[in-house]
Amino acid sequence: MDNVFVKRVLRGTWVCLLLIALLLLAYWLIPLLYPFLIAWLVAYIMNPFVSWCEIHLRLPRWLAVTFALLVYFGSTIIVFSAAITRLVKELIHVTESLDLSIEKWKNVFMEWSQNEKLQSIMNEINRFIASHPGYSNTLHKNIDSTAVNISTAISRTVASLLNGVVNLLTSLPSLGIILLVILLAAFFMSKNWNQNMLFLARLIPEPFQQTAREIWNDLQKALFGYLTTQFIMISITAVIVLVGLLILRVESAFTYAILIGFVDLLPYLGVGTIMLPWLIYAYVSGDLSLGIGLSILYGLILIARQLIEPKVLATSVGLEPLPVLIAMFAGLKLFGVLGLIIGPVSLVIIGAIIRAGVIRDMRNYIVNGRLR
Repeated sequence: MDNVFVKRVLRGTWVCLLLIALLLLAYWLIPLLYPFLIAWLVAYIMNPFVSWCEIHLRLPRWLAVTFALLVYFGSTIIVFSAAITRLVKELIHVTESLDLSIEKWKNVFMEWSQNEKLQSIMNEINRFIASHPGYSNTLHKNIDSTAVNISTAISRTVASLLNGVVNLLTSLPSLGIILLVILLAAFFMSKNWNQNMLFLARLIPEPFQQTAREIWNDLQKALFGYLTTQFIMISITAVIVLVGLLILRVESAFTYAILIGFVDLLPYLGVGTIMLPWLIYAYVSGDLSLGIGLSILYGLILIARQLIEPKVLATSVGLEPLPVLIAMFAGLKLFGVLGLIIGPVSLVIIGAIIRAGVIRDMRNYIVNGRLR
């Protein structure tokens, strides 16, 4: 009995050490190899189109890959260039509009502060402070510290924005080199796609090949299905918002549509995190036509999602909202904004590994000394 227990402990220790070694290896290799991982993903996405060009256009493989790269990357560069140009212009306009709104609310506050009832309350406060000098000193100190904290926060925000712009400009040469590496790697990977896949398959030991195939088949459905679903839903939301804001003649409609579409990634909260405060602000500020228009637009988005989302989700593996929210928060903390995508994707990958029976096989190996 003791001998069996010792063997289980040794096998469990071996499995834990192997998992830790794999995680450390991934942590060390991914920063070095991520351009090639991106290139492999590009080659995988292009492969159906490349095969179509080979069969229907009768192009040699290298020419079909070159044509596919031109189509995919050319289209992406054109779309992103146009979108970023429009986004920058509208962000500048949004900043100017924000300054006008701040000035407007400042005037409203000044008018409100001159109200007779408020003035009488202020006079009572002043008389109280005059009769209690200690409170006056404390109040002035608190006001001074608050002003210092606000100015420091504003200075840090402006400095971080400027540093971000400087870092982006200084990183352009390295980004260009990375993009060139991705293009070349994608070309060579796609050119010899079948041979590369056979080589990778031979690297996997025979006992694990069936499990690897199950994980890969599940990932193709779950991961790419999830990403496709999110892209479709974000695009639909952004298009509806853009059309609605253009009808309402809202300036910088493109920027708002992109922002609201991106926020739609959040489960349950979604577009409501921006639309609800915006329409409430419109009602409070007296712009009833905009408030009613935004309310109708928000209702249309909710109805469209209820009608379209079940059909779109039917093609992918659905995820529960709470685990997705936890994964997004953890990803945001670990990887920044990209973590909003990395978190749920990691959740999908973990789910595929569990469904393929990897956890069950590890347990069987630890307890019984065999995989299955």
